[in-house]
Amino acid sequence: MKQKDKPFYLNSDFLTSSDARSIRIAAEYLGPKRQFYQNHIEDTIVFFGSARLKSSKAAKVDLKNAPKNINPLKKKQLEQILSMGRFYEDARTLAKSLTVWSKKLKNSKHRYIITSGGGPGIMEAANRGASEAKGLAIGLNISVPHEQSGNKWITPDLDIEFHYFFMRKFWMAYLAKALVAFPGGFGTVDELFEILTLIQTKKIKKTIPIVLYGKEFWNNIVNWDYLIDAGTISKKDLNLFQICDTVDEAYNYLTDKITGTHTGPNF
Repeated sequence: MKQKDKPFYLNSDFLTSSDARSIRIAAEYLGPKRQFYQNHIEDTIVFFGSARLKSSKAAKVDLKNAPKNINPLKKKQLEQILSMGRFYEDARTLAKSLTVWSKKLKNSKHRYIITSGGGPGIMEAANRGASEAKGLAIGLNISVPHEQSGNKWITPDLDIEFHYFFMRKFWMAYLAKALVAFPGGFGTVDELFEILTLIQTKKIKKTIPIVLYGKEFWNNIVNWDYLIDAGTISKKDLNLFQICDTVDEAYNYLTDKITGTHTGPNF
């Protein structure tokens, strides 16, 4: 049967057209909702971070295998990725520790499932840590050109791909009971500040402890004191997040804040 002869709900020409955009948006709301319901998922801990960072082992291999006549700029980039490798290892360890903690909770219907943007780098590290702890690992992928989507550590039934960034962000926020932002680029900063804005404006009413991981990185990315001095944020807005520099510090902060704080509505 040709596309033009199919009913509209089976007609790919129609479903991919601008006229059916509202249907595609609804699908990216209802589809993930169904997957989470079937897997009894109500609570997540979301990890943000760069897709470009690698494990220390992988970064060492890349640097070792680089040609001797490598462009100095390219070599510097490889060396920088190696120096940032600790964040991959820390994300992996933190996700594993939080998963072990969550699985040991008694008399609770809550399971705090590690969730990432589903790609490589910090996202892979988070999913990997959760998987190594024999827990579920959610990957909320986005279809974008020239970038890897998905990683092998995501639980197969929870490997979800989105077309619309705003629907992906919705599902990152809706079930989140904590967020951890590792060093990253435009995407990481965008996702973090959108969540902070929603909390600041009380569009999100639940308590979400937020960790910014990597003191040197985040204090160089944002001059928090200047924002206060400029009057664009208030000093109390800095209470919306905690900057941590070690796995133990982040783990203790998150587990302390999560416990017993999520009894209200999501939004």
